[in-house]
Parts: sequence; C-alpha cells; structure tokens
Amino acid sequence: MQQRVVITYAKYGDTSVESSILEEAGFEVVLASEYAEADRPALWQSADALMVGIDVWDRETIGTLGSCKVICRVGTGVDAIDIPAAEDHGIWVTNVPDYSIDEVSSHAIALMMAQARYLFPHRNLGRSGNWRYRAETPIRRLSDQTLGVIGLGRIGKASARKGRGLGLRVIAYDPYIPDSDFDSVGAEKVDFDTLMRESDYITLHVPLYDGTRKLIDARALSLMKPTAFLVNTARGEVVDVPALVEAVKNGVLAGAALDVLPVEPPDPDDPVLHDDRIIVTPHIGWASEEAGHDSRVRASEDIRRVLSGERPKYPLNEPKVRVW
Repeated sequence: MQQRVVITYAKYGDTSVESSILEEAGFEVVLASEYAEADRPALWQSADALMVGIDVWDRETIGTLGSCKVICRVGTGVDAIDIPAAEDHGIWVTNVPDYSIDEVSSHAIALMMAQARYLFPHRNLGRSGNWRYRAETPIRRLSDQTLGVIGLGRIGKASARKGRGLGLRVIAYDPYIPDSDFDSVGAEKVDFDTLMRESDYITLHVPLYDGTRKLIDARALSLMKPTAFLVNTARGEVVDVPALVEAVKNGVLAGAALDVLPVEPPDPDDPVLHDDRIIVTPHIGWASEEAGHDSRVRASEDIRRVLSGERPKYPLNEPKVRVW
C-alpha cells in the first residue's frame, strides 16, 4: 500500500515543492486543508508521516496516530510538539534547523541597527519636515559598543560574526557549548548577569523550553544599561513582554525590537504595539524566497528518508519500539 504523507500547513501557501519530491519517491501526498475539521482526526490516523507548521501536537493527539513514523516540523521551533510523547510511541520528530540562519541573524542585526541609529524616530521627523542635524537622542559610534549574544547556536554564531564585522565588541552566554565555539566567532565568554550588565545591545537566539521561558524577566531587565536595547528573533515566550514594556516605560532600558511575541498576532490593544521605543515586526526574521524553498526541500527529503527505512538527517529524538 502506498505510504501517505499529510501536510497540515497547506492553507498558508502552495506545496508544489513538497509534492514533487514526495510523489516522485512514490508516496501519496494529502493536504489537510482539503478536509473538514471533523474529518481530520481520521486523517491523522491514516498518516505515515506528518509535515507540520506551528500547530500543537500534544500527547493525547500523538496517542491517536495509527501508523505515523515521523512528524516533521517544516521550520525550526518545535515547542508545539510533545517530543517525549512521540518518542514513547515510536515516532521520529525532525525539524529543519539550518534553513534560515542568514535570514534570522540578518534580521536581528537589522533591528539592532535600527535602534542604534534611532532610524524610525528620525524617519518620522523627516516625513514631518522636521529637518535637523542634531539627533533627538545622542547616537554613539557603533564600534565603541558591545553586542551581547544569548545562545551561541547556528544563528547566534552568525549574529556574532556579523556584529564583529560591524566593529562591535561581542560577548556571549551559552552554558551548553564548548569554549572553542566562542573562540571561533571572536566572542568573549561571560556569565548571564555580566552579559546583561555590559551589553549595549542584546540579541536572543535560544530555543523555547522550561529553562528559557521568560528568561528575560524583570530581574534580568533590571541589570541592563538604561541606554541599552534588547532584540528578540528567537521565541516570543523567552521574554516576559509585560515586564519589558514596563521596563522601557520606566527607562530601565532604552528600547527593544521584537520579531516574535508570546501570542501571534497580538491583540491590537497590546501595549507592546504602542510604544515608539519598541519595534515589532510580524515574525518575518526567517523569511526569504531561498529560505522558504530550502525548508520545504530539506523537510521533504527527511520524510523520504524515514519512509524509506533510513535515519533522518535532522532527528530530535530516538524513538522507542512502537506501542501498537
């Protein structure tokens, strides 16, 4: 019988890339968007593989999967998937961790630069005809400042390199990687509190799990310089956003730039959207034509590997023997 791949995110765009790769390999490709909500539980049960977006796959739902061998997150963040539950049920979980390294790190640096140069306040002055050569807020030379990188994985390293290329001193905090990784990007290894105190700009590049949820809370923010800026292109819940808004309001730090929020899209009345010192972009740090294509190709190729009896290239678990 032909193995079935169910794509759950088809409503967000076309799936021609995935379908081409998987159908050529002999698999049936089914789009969940073509099924009514009431019929989807039966569809999940029939799937040999699931290609998913940001939808939640908890233990209860995973427990209903009848023949699934792999759940592939076509992207990076996997906090919506209960990976231990999948492992207990003999299901691989994979993602695509390397498809948008350049894009996300570039977005982080772009947000940092926008704050460093007070780009948007000065754009507004220019639009209003208020043409002056004295900045609204004193602007400091970038090469005299410090960039702090929290999380020195693939994207964190790329951000560190780009920061160094701009002449910034780069310091970094990551308790899970060897000293050689810091050396490879020219970053000084420091502890968390030191990074918060010494950085003029802080960029976050950590995954979301219990240890990083609200990592940037009121206490952490209180350590920052009143002239410093925070940038988050990682996961929204890494930052206690109400605490951040309050800290900016009270001058604890100068501002922030967020590409991710705990709830997306946010309520239009959310205070984070209504402070000119906080830049919010709509979770587009990953975006480029090339990155979108790469994520779909690499995810499809990993599905093909698993359904062909091979080990995936991007495994996030080691499945136990199937329980059915």
